[in-house]
Amino acid sequence: MITIDADRSPSFYTVREAAEILRCNKNTLYRAIHDGAFPAIRIRSRFVVPAQAVDQLARQAVETGVCVDVAELAARRRDEREFNRVTSR
Repeated sequence: MITIDADRSPSFYTVREAAEILRCNKNTLYRAIHDGAFPAIRIRSRFVVPAQAVDQLARQAVETGVCVDVAELAARRRDEREFNRVTSR
């Protein structure tokens, strides 16, 4: 049986909840997810956003003092995947 601790933060947010936290439109977040620019987990046709991903982006912005651009992060991840694919042959 799973018990839920009301004092514990959620592990995942719905896209709507994550968009509210990030103060953006949920459609903007859906586009970023579909473009591979924002981390999410797809369960059939539903997406959930790891709470840790939202926290990590906020922490990174605070620690670096600069704008965190998720499109840049996604491009970097794509480049790394491509590099690993090419070099693993």
